Amino acid sequence: MIKSMTGFGRERRVIGSREILVEIRSVNHRYYEFTAKTPRAYGYLDEKLKAFMHGAISRGKVEVSVAIYNQEGVNANIEINKEIAEGYINALRDSAEDLGLEDDLKLSNVIRLPDVFTVVKVIDDEEEIWQQVSEVAGEALKHFVEMRETEGVKMYDDITSRLDMIEETVGKIEKLSPASVQAYRQRLYDKIAEVVGDRNIDEGRILTEAAIFADKIAVDEETVRLRSHIAQFRELLDSGEPVGRKIDFLIQEMNREVNTTGSKAQELEITRMVVDMKAEIEKIREQIQNIE
Repeated sequence: MIKSMTGFGRERRVIGSREILVEIRSVNHRYYEFTAKTPRAYGYLDEKLKAFMHGAISRGKVEVSVAIYNQEGVNANIEINKEIAEGYINALRDSAEDLGLEDDLKLSNVIRLPDVFTVVKVIDDEEEIWQQVSEVAGEALKHFVEMRETEGVKMYDDITSRLDMIEETVGKIEKLSPASVQAYRQRLYDKIAEVVGDRNIDEGRILTEAAIFADKIAVDEETVRLRSHIAQFRELLDSGEPVGRKIDFLIQEMNREVNTTGSKAQELEITRMVVDMKAEIEKIREQIQNIE
């Protein structure tokens, strides 16, 4: 089943000491184009995410946003500078003794003094973080692909219904084309008969002229190729593989055969059918611009 190139997926989870949010969105693009928005400290995730996403996405302009929130204090160690604290205490007590003051020094007094505490940031384990982010990204990717597939079903139904219409019209043209030759032959016969009367009408000449005309307006090759293209189109739609670029080429070939059929058409009814088929092909072309 085909997939749309437009999609969105989102997942938020708390794993260990981290809350992780991953969002994936994409729009149409001829190739796979990837951009990532990650916190500055986690820039090493960009390339990992690009490869991770490419495993499930073959085409589209993809943007992945990652937010990582560490629970308060868990990414840092608080250390006491004992030497500095001891220096403060000794200096305060010496001053109290010299000034004849009461020694009422408490811990709450010490912790307010500068440089008593040092905050040491814990070095992140990059592999651990990637495992956590990839777990959340995997779920977001699952939602993203589901949305693409849902859109793909709608596109599939629309495209196949238009292919049915084109194929049905091809059948009508195949029936009308021989009738055009017969009508031309009768018009040619009537015209000659009007000029020369019923005497000495060269049946052989009329047959020759009709054969030349039939060759000029014959669309057998075009309709056979058009039916073949339609069959290939359906096979690609049902293949379950990324087929956007292949289908783009195929729709060009279908359009070429329809144009050639239109240039050969002598009957107004066939011309109208060609116009209808071109309109359906154009609508299919608009749809396939969004197929992965």
